[in-house]
Amino acid sequence: MRVALFVHCYYPGHFYGTESYTRNLARELASLGHEPVVVTATFPGEPRQSTLAERDSFDGIPVIRIDRNVIPNRGVRDTYDLPDLHFVHERILRDVRPDIVHVCHLINHTTALLDVTRRLGLTTVATFTDFFGFCYNNKLSTPDGALCAGPNRQRSNCLACALFPQQAADEGSAGRLRRAIVPRVLARVPRLAGPEAPTIAALRARPDHLRAAYGAYAGALAPTRFLLEAYRKAGIPVPLELSRFGIDIDRAPKPERPPGPTRIGFVGQLAAHKGPHLLIEALRRVGSPALTLDIHGDEAMDPAYAGRLRELAAGLPVTFRGTFPMERIAAVLGEMDVLAIPSTWVENSPLILLQALATHTPVLVSRVEGMSEFVEEGRNGFSFPTGSVDDLAGLLGRFAATPGLARELGAQTQYGRTSRAMVADVVALYDRVRAGATGPGGE
Repeated sequence: MRVALFVHCYYPGHFYGTESYTRNLARELASLGHEPVVVTATFPGEPRQSTLAERDSFDGIPVIRIDRNVIPNRGVRDTYDLPDLHFVHERILRDVRPDIVHVCHLINHTTALLDVTRRLGLTTVATFTDFFGFCYNNKLSTPDGALCAGPNRQRSNCLACALFPQQAADEGSAGRLRRAIVPRVLARVPRLAGPEAPTIAALRARPDHLRAAYGAYAGALAPTRFLLEAYRKAGIPVPLELSRFGIDIDRAPKPERPPGPTRIGFVGQLAAHKGPHLLIEALRRVGSPALTLDIHGDEAMDPAYAGRLRELAAGLPVTFRGTFPMERIAAVLGEMDVLAIPSTWVENSPLILLQALATHTPVLVSRVEGMSEFVEEGRNGFSFPTGSVDDLAGLLGRFAATPGLARELGAQTQYGRTSRAMVADVVALYDRVRAGATGPGGE
């Protein structure tokens, strides 16, 4: 079958989780004899294209890129509902003539895409990889990193997050945010009429608009139970199924190595919400020569933050390794004994977590459900309260005090699911919704 895979951005310039998922999906579909076409976009501010919808290929798979410099966002409403995109989406879909449309992310396409698939009677499904469907910042996190319950009736928490993020972050805990910021937002809303009125209206309308638009999906997949339940609690009217991400990586046992310090590793963006500063602070508190830390990440992404990390790491056994080609991920993980993911925001099945488990690398992760549901405490790793340097230091101390602990956990650490198994779920969904489709969006 011909499958149109819509994603917000794509290789070679964009290569994070959702893009990687889309790439694996496209390659596996092609290997099974299907005809995938990736439809993506360039962000406003990126180099302009020679045409509005530029065609090329990646991995031998056709790619169509919409130039959002030509159709930029002019306000908050346009970030989720931009009717100006109708004509280009319709032109692309009439040309591709897909048997099914699979949305991997709506950013850069907005619900304008779903308007068009409804109108053309195209069966449409989705994979939800974050909280875009009901959360303004996509992260289901308050500005201080606490878990958010989702939009409240007045949308005051969304307004606080969007209009006063620094004040909200300064309030600290989510409880203080509700007590201090939300009443302040409600009090200021009348005075924000005028230039802020369209933004306020768009923020308030967003959850209901997306809930209605998502009715176009005949079905959707979620990679974690946490994400699946979050969409259900938000009242999104889509039949949802759990489908874990698949990982293709060398699963050979870790090589034997001579006695020495336990090697802790961090792989990811050098950004505050990823928490490498917490890891360095915890290492300093342990103060043991039995631990080393390797940090893999791009210091040029946020030079000021990277500089802060280097200051924190002064005098510690910390090495900044820079970036590496993704083809080396198994080798990089093979060189560490434990992977730490101390994120302060709501991660959702990050690929590096699954890659670590697949390469028998035990993990230390923040206790958010999108990660901790993969951790069997004391078997393949440990979790700790998000943001707690003390608890993270306590776990690092266990590895320092017990040199064989990492190898003991590694012998029990695994993740066997592959991309082929993941795509089998996807194709089964395609077959079910196509068989049951009686009208636009399978309704």
